[in-house]
Formats: sequence, C-alpha cells, structure tokens
Amino acid sequence: MSEDLDRFRRELTAHLDWFAERGQKVRFWWRDDDAIEPTDHLERLLALANAHDVDVALAVIPRDATDALANRLATEPHAVVLQHGWQHRNFQDKAKGEKAAELGSRRDLQELLPQLAQGKTRLAALFGDRFVPAVVPPWNRIAPSVVRALPGLGLTGLSTFTWMHFPRDLSGLTQVQSHVDIIKWKKDRRFIGWNSARLRLDLQLARRRTNPSEPLGILSHHLAHDEGCYEFLEDFLRIAAHHPGAEWPRVKDLFSA
Repeated sequence: MSEDLDRFRRELTAHLDWFAERGQKVRFWWRDDDAIEPTDHLERLLALANAHDVDVALAVIPRDATDALANRLATEPHAVVLQHGWQHRNFQDKAKGEKAAELGSRRDLQELLPQLAQGKTRLAALFGDRFVPAVVPPWNRIAPSVVRALPGLGLTGLSTFTWMHFPRDLSGLTQVQSHVDIIKWKKDRRFIGWNSARLRLDLQLARRRTNPSEPLGILSHHLAHDEGCYEFLEDFLRIAAHHPGAEWPRVKDLFSA
C-alpha cells in the first residue's frame, strides 16, 4: 500500500468519523459526463455503482445518444440521466483566448434554446423516468442568459463544477454542483493522484462542517479513465458509501429539492 493511499484512507475516514460522532452525515453524489453509448468503461462504472448501492448520474449528450444506451440502462437500478447540452461542441473563440463552452456567451439564444428543448424531448423519449431534466453544460460553462432561460424550457436543474455560479433562489431552478474532478486533464490525461484527491476532499469536507446540507459531488468521465481512476472510485466508495457519517441521496431527490 502506498503512503499516499494510506493517508487518503485515514483522513477520509477521520472526516466522516467527525460527522458521525455528532449525528451528522455528509451528503455525497456522483456525476459522470459524456455518455452516448454502451462501452466497457461504462460497464465498469455501473458495476461500481451497483456494488456500493449508490446512484451515478450520467450526463448524456442528447444529439448522439443511442438506442443501445437506452436499452442498456433500462434495468439499471442506480443509473440516472442528465442532459449534457445538445451536441458538446465549442462555440467560443479560441483565437481570443476564450475557454471552451457550448452554452456560452457567443450563442444566439434563438438557435440554442430550441436545441436544448429538442435535447430534453429526445432524452425523455429514450430514457423515460430515469431522465432528470437538469442541464450539465459541456466544459461546465454556461452564460447567465442561458441559465435564466432553462426553467422556461422545463429544464429545472443545473450542475456545473465547484462553487455556485448563480443565486440559489433563482426561480424554478435547482443547482447541484460537482466538486472533485478525479482526472488531471492538462498534458498527460490521468488520475489526479491520491495526494491531490486527499487535498481536494479535505477542502470540501471541511466546508461541510459549516454547510452540511450542500451535496458533495464527485466528477468522473468514464471514457477518459485510466486504471488509477477506477482504483480511486473503488477505494473512495468502499469507505464513503458505507460509513455512518455519509449518505447518498437519490439523484432525483437532489434535483427536486
């Protein structure tokens, strides 16, 4: 056992012990992005969710989602579907140094909003009641004008990354964030490592001591996983999915709050 892994396990357990000793629980949830079809990586993800009895919210790209994915998930007890934009295409200007976004400031709402509405209709038809009408913006970026339009489309949820970007009281919209991305994206794409995972969870778990109601979101991308990502998920879930200081609400309940 590596020293970093051992420390990760000890500190995660110590944090959860703190909550359990006070009769409290950290509320966890798990989001995984970019699903469109069944793959071996998706099978490993679903097996982990089932083994540890936790939901995994799959952010599915509506334009490219397949009947095969719908059929594969039809009997999965812990698979939930969210809406990952419409096509996962960047519309920002890279030449001007703008960060990638599909739902960003350069979009014409008269073009974009019908696409999001079409995506909602398509996912509802494919996945039925396992579809939660919540938008996960590709690259976790979304313009305020798009956010304000979501409830009018019947898209009543939003999930991006880390801190809340919009008021909690935005009428008709529930925001549930992800906080710990397990992949290092720059240069060599791989698991962030046990030390980085420990520090990121330490920050979020410390915040929950004064804000225990905010769900703590784990973010994965199954198509980009290396073995380290799966090792993390197995070790993390072995502790966090079974500890008396933790709970895993159903994803539908989180977005209906």
